[in-house]
Amino acid sequence: MSLTVTDVLALPGLESMRLRAGSAGLDNAVRWPYVAENSGIAEWVLGGELVFVTGINHPRDEANLLQLLEEACQRQVAGLVILTGPAYIQIIPQRLLDAAEAAGMPLIEQPYSLKMVLVTQAIGSALIQAEQLGRSRHDVLERLLTGDYQSLDLLLHRAAQLGMPLAGRWQVVQLQLEGGEALFDQDDTAQVEAQLARQHEAITRRLRQFSASIPVVGRAGQWTLLLPATDAGAALANRQQLATWLNPLNLRLAPLKLFIGLSAAAHPPARLAQAQDEARQALAAARRFSERAGLCVYDELGVLKLLSGVRDRALLDQFLNERLGPLLRHDLHHGPSLMPTLEAWFHENGNLMAAAQRLAVHRNTLTHRVQRIEALCGLTLDNAYDRLDIGIALMIWRLSA
Repeated sequence: MSLTVTDVLALPGLESMRLRAGSAGLDNAVRWPYVAENSGIAEWVLGGELVFVTGINHPRDEANLLQLLEEACQRQVAGLVILTGPAYIQIIPQRLLDAAEAAGMPLIEQPYSLKMVLVTQAIGSALIQAEQLGRSRHDVLERLLTGDYQSLDLLLHRAAQLGMPLAGRWQVVQLQLEGGEALFDQDDTAQVEAQLARQHEAITRRLRQFSASIPVVGRAGQWTLLLPATDAGAALANRQQLATWLNPLNLRLAPLKLFIGLSAAAHPPARLAQAQDEARQALAAARRFSERAGLCVYDELGVLKLLSGVRDRALLDQFLNERLGPLLRHDLHHGPSLMPTLEAWFHENGNLMAAAQRLAVHRNTLTHRVQRIEALCGLTLDNAYDRLDIGIALMIWRLSA
């Protein structure tokens, strides 16, 4: 559980600190307080700090304060606190307030009469308490999601004590961010890691807004989220809400891409482990089947539910090899042509013209490839049972790609 700028302003003893601008960033997570001693802060912050500007060791005119605000936005600090009084910074310039408001950067005024030692002590203690509470809440949630508990009643009682109302019906959401490898090919490691950290923080912050009362479990580009879903209607609303957020987000993230899998609806706490497994299966389909536009619900899986239920992977590999092995070996040695052709033909329901357009090849080329596929595999594409086998084999291939 993180400490936000709003939480800091509500701490006992800090009532004289007041927000002057940038209310849009009140939910920014505060990682630690930092007192700015130099003319700039870009080299001295990592992101998430609440930066205190005193003017004691460096003169702070309007130009310098605007520079600090610009660097604070670039480094994604949690907020700026300007100490005001008769000795150093008498007033906060209006241009600075306007710029902070436009940037959504919280800008707080603190009187010099409020001692910094009291402020940093209050924030430090709150950060420690928030960290301990966050770990306890994550531990409870992870135990429910893995089924690692002896008494469900005791675990739910602990959850209630921690402010987690879990006695309801839920839908589990699994998210995964991919494509970081492409970034490392373009830029140096430090820049890429900083960019990924910013993206992770932004996604985590948005996910917290989806489920304010239940913590988001996340690490290394993977997140797990619980959403209330008492029935199919609520689950559909969750799906629509996530899709509305996901589609424009992925346009901005490119070459990164976020994928989402959702479980079925109405899982009680006792079935959250099952719900997480459903969400993982849906996530795998969202990642492997581009037509799902990066999002899939467990109820939409169809026959993939059966394939996902086969625990012996060797059986699936054997089926794939028996049906499409010759095509896989051909493409391995001669480049991908037959498998993409078969997939396009199947996707277009046997329409040769549409499949040729999908692959950007001449229809005669496609016809020749289809004949080659039938000859190599011993399958007839006009035969209903062969088409069924092909469809299942293609799903296995996509899941294992």
